Amino acid sequence: MPIIRLETHINAPKKIVFDLSRSVELHKISNAHTNETVVAGRKSGLFQENDTVTWRAKHLGIYQQLTSKMTLMQPYDQFENQMLKGAFKGFKHQHFFEETASGTLMKDVFDFEAPLGVLGKLANWLFLEKYMRDLLLRRNKTIKEFAESGRYKEILSVY
Repeated sequence: MPIIRLETHINAPKKIVFDLSRSVELHKISNAHTNETVVAGRKSGLFQENDTVTWRAKHLGIYQQLTSKMTLMQPYDQFENQMLKGAFKGFKHQHFFEETASGTLMKDVFDFEAPLGVLGKLANWLFLEKYMRDLLLRRNKTIKEFAESGRYKEILSVY
């Protein structure tokens, strides 16, 4: 099973970075290129523990649906979401947040398994792991951009 590990330093308070990371609206913005929409579950605001969401998006030229659940929420240190139903055999995405002298270190651990056994392993090697890494990097770039520029106020109404 591939595991993608990313670290992103963001020059903003940990609480803002944490909340942007669990924002439905920011998720949609960072995945606008996939035409991602919510078709069930939490449709706006900030994900809470035990929330579920079903996303519909175009990935690799095909519209797909994926349902995930927030399985852990420890404000403002970490949260976790896991796939319940979708194209993968399974995935778990852990999000960690550490305060630093100049802001926040955001860490992602994305552990996933493609379906189809040997064919899935081949897909991982050929393109899937890179595709997933690029999606996460795009998401993190969007979080960084909104947090550092002050645009987080457009999304997070409590600030």
